[in-house]
Amino acid sequence: MALDTGITLGRYKIRSPIGAGGMGEVYLAEDTTLERTVALKVLPAPVASDQQRMRRFIQEAKAASGLNHPNILTVYEIGQADSTHFIATEFIEGVTLRRLMTTTRMALGEMFDIAIQSASALSVAHAAGIVHRDIKPENIMLRTDGYVKVLDFGLAKLADKFPERGPSDPEAPTAPVVHTDPGVVMGTVYYMSPEQARGLEVDSRSDVWSLGVVLYEMFAGRAPFEGPTGNEVIACILNKEPPPLTRFAQEVPTEFQRIVNKALAKDREERYQTIKDLLIDLKNLKRQLEFESKLERFAQPESGADKETVKGEDSKTKDSQTGTEQIEAHPTSSAEYLLSEIKLHKKTAALLVSAIIIALSIAAYYFIKSRSTIDSVAVLPFINRSDDPGMEDLSDGITDSMINNLKEQFPGLRVVSRSTMFRYKGQKVDPQKVASDLNVRAVLMGRVEKHGDTLIVRTELVDADYDSQIWGGQYSRNLSDLFGGASLLALQEEIARQIMEKLRVKLQN
Repeated sequence: MALDTGITLGRYKIRSPIGAGGMGEVYLAEDTTLERTVALKVLPAPVASDQQRMRRFIQEAKAASGLNHPNILTVYEIGQADSTHFIATEFIEGVTLRRLMTTTRMALGEMFDIAIQSASALSVAHAAGIVHRDIKPENIMLRTDGYVKVLDFGLAKLADKFPERGPSDPEAPTAPVVHTDPGVVMGTVYYMSPEQARGLEVDSRSDVWSLGVVLYEMFAGRAPFEGPTGNEVIACILNKEPPPLTRFAQEVPTEFQRIVNKALAKDREERYQTIKDLLIDLKNLKRQLEFESKLERFAQPESGADKETVKGEDSKTKDSQTGTEQIEAHPTSSAEYLLSEIKLHKKTAALLVSAIIIALSIAAYYFIKSRSTIDSVAVLPFINRSDDPGMEDLSDGITDSMINNLKEQFPGLRVVSRSTMFRYKGQKVDPQKVASDLNVRAVLMGRVEKHGDTLIVRTELVDADYDSQIWGGQYSRNLSDLFGGASLLALQEEIARQIMEKLRVKLQN
């Protein structure tokens, strides 16, 4: 029974209805004691009267209320006023992911942000022993400031049936799923893992599957498993593979298709074993795409440059239709040649720089680790020492990746965040002052140079306590070798070997 505006439940005064679902009515309310706006979910009487289900729900809701994470909806109170049971949570100003998908064509970066924030929330919940069980676009909200909030931890415990769906609408594949009967989780059937469909015990890998379905739907604009009834959807989940994402979105990266395929593995032993592993892959892919985008902007010629003829060494080509020879001009300067080659081979270039970054991260960490008192480091923004302003994105990208690699690969090392370090960009800084301000023992500095067609990365690790260099390195690559198609693995091994040899000599002295 709907509540009237103005009535109170305990200390909560009802302002207006927000929405309704299988698990109850939701109202905008005012906490008259703390004078704040809250969302109040009132549970249906048949659910609240089932003592066993309520006991399970309250136990899990209490655990969920203890979660402290910016991407998880905060539970304020689980209460009862007379015979009415309710849950008071923070009120989110924003839209559900379902609404966003039906009204807006999201950019690739926005979809990755939503996926990463959602996975971060689940990672924290799983670490606390809480499985959501009902991840779907209706339970993912986007605040107006871009933050993602995952809703309704614990509510899926109350459901013990799944809905059937009416005829699908091919013109609106991301339309909201149909309203279901009270006591049934709305829309769960489309996001249900194979083990859920079989009635088996679920664990955190079931949330991995459900998030995989959401990822697929964000990119494809439709669910991976569809059918006119719930039973037919379940049959697809158990027996069919989803269509490839490229059928619906040509721009989907190959690596993202691999990530989704692994999340949607029907055998949970072949699926991501933890949501954290999925999160790491998503973050790595997002960084790779961002870096390639920066590299492409760096390599982009000025307006009209591709139409200009430059003096230099020419080559001859024969026109297949006229049979006449034509002159093809090549840029004379190595910088111009570099720009044209990076544009043609931007992916290979990105892989080269990634290899350098990984090697630098490993070298820096192991040297720090060998000095037991050094447990913290700040990475200053790498300086662009070339005359080419286009190298600025490249030096920033190396700095970003150094910070991220050190954080992710070596969790025992405290690494100062990017947002803090980039405050020093463009400033003349004293490493000791930086270390003192940030309370770190070591400072890593670097610069990127371009001499002709040679890329040079110089690094220096400074012990702030003694104002002395702990370690320094210089890595250079002939860019013409890069575009010759050298093996990435061989390149990584070569760079790592050179770094470790230098460190070994330093350690023995």
